[in-house]
Amino acid sequence: MTDLSDLPPVWSGRGVPAWPGVPLLVALALWAYAMRHTDVSRLDDYGLVSALHPAFWAGLAVLTTGFWFTVRDARRPAAWSAAYVLGLLVMERATQAVLYPTPLYAWGWKHEAVIDHLLTAGGLQTAEQVGDMAVYDQWPGFFAAQAALQRLLGVDSVAMYMAWWPLVSSLMLLLPLLLIYRTFTEDRRLIWTAVWLFYVANWVGQDYFSPQSVAYALHVGVLAVVLRRFGRSAVRRGRSRQAVWTVVLTVLIVTIVISHQLTPGMLVVCLLALCLSRRYRDWVPLVTTVVIFLVWCLTAALPFLSAAMPDMIRSIGDVGANVETGYGATPTGTGAIATSWAARLLSGSVLLLAAVGVLRQRVLRHRAWPLLLVAAAPLPMFAASSYGSEMIFRVLLFMLPGAAFFAAAALLPKVRTLAADAAAQEAGNRQSDTRQSDTRQSGGPSKARRWGIGTWVPLAALLGGTLAFVPAYSGKDRINYFPPQEVALVRQLFEQAPDGSLVVAANRNYPDAYASYGSVDHYWFLDDARSHVDEIVRHPAATLARDMAGVERPGRAYFLLTQGQLANSEMNGQLDRAQLDRIRRSVAASPRFRLVAENSAGSLYVLKQSEGAER
Repeated sequence: MTDLSDLPPVWSGRGVPAWPGVPLLVALALWAYAMRHTDVSRLDDYGLVSALHPAFWAGLAVLTTGFWFTVRDARRPAAWSAAYVLGLLVMERATQAVLYPTPLYAWGWKHEAVIDHLLTAGGLQTAEQVGDMAVYDQWPGFFAAQAALQRLLGVDSVAMYMAWWPLVSSLMLLLPLLLIYRTFTEDRRLIWTAVWLFYVANWVGQDYFSPQSVAYALHVGVLAVVLRRFGRSAVRRGRSRQAVWTVVLTVLIVTIVISHQLTPGMLVVCLLALCLSRRYRDWVPLVTTVVIFLVWCLTAALPFLSAAMPDMIRSIGDVGANVETGYGATPTGTGAIATSWAARLLSGSVLLLAAVGVLRQRVLRHRAWPLLLVAAAPLPMFAASSYGSEMIFRVLLFMLPGAAFFAAAALLPKVRTLAADAAAQEAGNRQSDTRQSDTRQSGGPSKARRWGIGTWVPLAALLGGTLAFVPAYSGKDRINYFPPQEVALVRQLFEQAPDGSLVVAANRNYPDAYASYGSVDHYWFLDDARSHVDEIVRHPAATLARDMAGVERPGRAYFLLTQGQLANSEMNGQLDRAQLDRIRRSVAASPRFRLVAENSAGSLYVLKQSEGAER
């Protein structure tokens, strides 16, 4: 067994003042004050970053500093480090839920619509019934569970708790992370610093209300079980226990496979990488995952895979699709660019620290070799598919458990074997009294070691990463936040739209964009060819009226333009505000359209059916 050289002694913690609680309480008090004095009604291109009260930033700095000096102190119980991590999660993941009166993310609202449709339809449906949305019925695990939870809680919609899901899904990761890190070290400093770095570096935004948030937590849970219970030493302790843990693994894997498309593939490559280590040559977890995955793909998910497989095969090796830019894919404006660079620098810094930790900690590199394999395993997926240009972010997410561990090791002292520690302690016993006496008299040497560069440089790195998380995670909130007026406008649309209606909008970035998708069609014109978009910009009302004219009674054709669509179009390099305003004014002035509703967040028009019939 190996570990850090200065493991804390067995100590009860009695008699040590509870000063670590002071920075924690101060940080949370500053956070609470900032929540009461932050206005999110008018977000700019920097999102939440520029809207936050300065007290928030002060609280985050106090929290990070307090954590660092607490976790370094071997006398402090691990409960203090845990309290600081929980404080970090509150400040990171609960801030948006407290500040915004409505849930974030258009994709979260889409998942709410899937659950509502599942409850309304009473069962799963095919592509002939719901078109492309049938893919969610072919991976229904998350949606079926949430539908059951909604009925159990007796709430009208999952939107009642959807805003708090980032905090919930982050808490689900805490236990499996601790189990993984405790497999390779007993040093509380390394464990909790790794946990801190994991949460700080997890800016990718897959913790919102989504199947992947739960599937990812289960993925980390499977790795924790395999690393702790399927190594050679665990197998030697008893085959009967292995059977129990195989059942546990099977349940977790089935839940992952029926809930999300990508996570099972990531799990397969991670388990395959573990089999390359002599300590984890048990093939049961890998074979179990592959069999369950294949069975599901060849049965329930076969309709989607049959249609998507040609494109999936063509995308293999197309690495450029992961980093391509262009129309609708290029961050535009100072705020969007700053957010993009904050995310890149944060991820690059953590990966660079991880590389330093691997090179610097030779003994730890040997002991935690399986975790290094798990961190590197997702990299080949980068060339397997672009996954809608998101694979680069997903690869980073699945690398994080291992990368955060080695990054934390780079911030902490050297590693050596416990046997070497014992020998060094025995050899130094004769000189220890003299050293302690000299240290007490002078105070200089210990203070230099305690407060030197080894303290302040890692603290600066930790503080920089923690502060950078905010723009990386919340810098695009102008896109992701929908004010109550926008929610009310969209709901008014779907309350009056008859079956067979068509909703035309610039893009799908608005709340409830997929409401009633079983009976109402959608057309987002910015997804169309650029030539057609240019035609809409040149002749807005005439082109849109022609596009919307095919709707038959009793259906109606609606044109919706909202604040969320404008933000998404501007910040992603599609149409700017002047162009979208020109489209809105043209529609408003056209006799072919009638205004249905309007407020500060957008406008809703309907195509007059008599005029549409003439066209």
